[in-house]
Amino acid sequence: MATPTESQSSLQASKPTIPYNVDDIEQQQTTEPAGLEIEVIDYSSRAQWLRATILGANDGLLSTASLMVGVGAIQKDLNTIMLAGIAGLVAGACSMAIGEFVSVYCQYDIEMAQIKMDVTRGTTGDVIISASEIEKRKRKLPSPFKAAIASAGAFALGAFVPLLAAAFIKEDYYVRLGAVVAAVSLALVGFGGVSAVLGRARVVKPSLRVLVGGWLAMGVTFSLTKLVNDLAGI
Repeated sequence: MATPTESQSSLQASKPTIPYNVDDIEQQQTTEPAGLEIEVIDYSSRAQWLRATILGANDGLLSTASLMVGVGAIQKDLNTIMLAGIAGLVAGACSMAIGEFVSVYCQYDIEMAQIKMDVTRGTTGDVIISASEIEKRKRKLPSPFKAAIASAGAFALGAFVPLLAAAFIKEDYYVRLGAVVAAVSLALVGFGGVSAVLGRARVVKPSLRVLVGGWLAMGVTFSLTKLVNDLAGI
């Protein structure tokens, strides 16, 4: 027969024990199971190609449409307007590609120089940088060729919108002008929305910002071209 002391000892041993200093219920509930990896998306890695693509598409859309609208303010012939738009597409795509290549290559050279400087300082003991860290930083460097191709392709894609809108309206100039403005407006809203979604930003404000800017660009080009023509009598 167990003594009172032995009974109390067995009763205490059967009670659940609460670990000391473990009173944060929220921390216990949010603790991830062992071996479970959480995927972290680095949205900043999208910035380079997203910037080049959106900039190229928006520039191709606006510059070509503004050029066609400006020429159309003087010459209402469809062939002249289409020729101006095609010339703007080719020249703009080449210009965007070269400009993007040069600017991104400049950024690439600067960041490579910084990496080499860190490696040199690391050999002297001032900065400790591992080989894996060096390779990781090199992989994150922007590609001038990819940026140039993305920018030129996006420019051409944007420039096709006003060209296609004007190509099917051969008679009425004002209907053609309205079709170009309407198609460009829809494309501007689309580009603004896509850039906002990919950049994890709100859709309304970027779309409206791009749309209003496009209207201003086309309006200023049309008005100034017509004004110069009236004053100079070209």
